Amino acid sequence: MADIFIAGQGLAHAAATVDYPRPERLVAGNPERLTTSLYEHPNMSCGIWHCDVGAWRIVFADNKQEFFQVIKGMVRLHDAHGEFVQIHAGQAGIIPPGFVGMFEVLEPVEKYYVIVEITA
Repeated sequence: MADIFIAGQGLAHAAATVDYPRPERLVAGNPERLTTSLYEHPNMSCGIWHCDVGAWRIVFADNKQEFFQVIKGMVRLHDAHGEFVQIHAGQAGIIPPGFVGMFEVLEPVEKYYVIVEITA
């Protein structure tokens, strides 16, 4: 597994949580998602995320955005108009605030993620 080091604190450790896409958002499969949240701050969280092959609809709030870098595997981000980008190991992506579309895992994926939520 990949590691995250926190300045002044060393290697981050945390227990992983498992979840699945909500049934009403599922498009294909029922992929198990394993999230290891390694750093939490009032407006930001980051960690490592693993997911099996599958697809589900996503709707990001206007105050939420995500940066991620794929460590292993391949994903597609489909927008509401049917266009998509394919992101594989070594590449990064951003899901901007208000994004509506579909997240598709083509190969089992492992990624670093950083989620920022701005509160009013």
